[in-house]
Amino acid sequence: MSAFTSKEAKMLSKIGTRAAYGMLLMELIAKNDNVFALSADLGGSSGLGRMREVMPHRFINTGIAEQSLISISAGLAKEGLIPFASSFAPFITGRCFDFIRMNLGYMNLNVKLVGLGCGVGMGELGHSHYGWEDIALLRSIPNMTIICPSDCGMIKKSLYAVALRQSPTYIRLTNTLNVPIVYEEDFDFEIGKAITLKSGDDVALIATGSMVHTSLKAAEILEQNSISCSVIDLHTIKPLDEEAVLNACKSHKLIATIEEHSIIGGLGGAIAEFKARIGCDTRQIIIGLPDSYGHTADYSYQLEKYGLCATQIAQTIQSHFN
Repeated sequence: MSAFTSKEAKMLSKIGTRAAYGMLLMELIAKNDNVFALSADLGGSSGLGRMREVMPHRFINTGIAEQSLISISAGLAKEGLIPFASSFAPFITGRCFDFIRMNLGYMNLNVKLVGLGCGVGMGELGHSHYGWEDIALLRSIPNMTIICPSDCGMIKKSLYAVALRQSPTYIRLTNTLNVPIVYEEDFDFEIGKAITLKSGDDVALIATGSMVHTSLKAAEILEQNSISCSVIDLHTIKPLDEEAVLNACKSHKLIATIEEHSIIGGLGGAIAEFKARIGCDTRQIIIGLPDSYGHTADYSYQLEKYGLCATQIAQTIQSHFN
């Protein structure tokens, strides 16, 4: 069962996305004999250290060989198993792109990839460890499903949902420790169906991952300035919930997409492409990481540097709304 309590939500929030992933995957593996965990020498960093000790027969460490991680996962999927393979975002996407494109996308194999420390979550290790453009890469691969959970409760929902879905999938984990809670109680989750957290008339804030909670805070600031906001958690980047996006465009003067990802090729790009395809002229601004390389610094500093704090997001939206 993917249901969770408020107590569990608080506990998962405290330990952070990576530890929550490891704990929840171990729980899923105990319930589903077909699920395996794989890691490219990041068992401890992906929260899978305990599983490596108590369920060694369900855990595979490929070493620092991410392309082999993809190939082994593809082989397991070919045998009817459900592999969850994790590594830091740039290594499991950029370093493995051709392997994912051919072994997972082209073969349409049921492998679940999990990107750790996405966005600027690995800030103190520098740009080599940033998942800055991972959505852009994998969104271009046919058959790929992409999910960006907004908090640790949604990580649980996502893991259980993708285990039941026959599709190559990428789960993108943003944020670090003490993750802000978006969903304090259990909620309905469906892949490809956005969740409206707040309804307003002027601006639709369409956010994903770590930026959902931040967008709720930004909406509060905007409403103090008489700008009525909707906040939509668009947790599934692909397949895109086109109905939710179209409704947001029809009922608001402005939409703002907000993501801890490059402004190129991510959530904002997906929505802009959809709007262009249907001829929608609703104004859109894309808020995210710039078209540049990042620097080494802690997580909170990076968010502020790139304008991804609630006050900065509110200021950006207000400047475009007026």
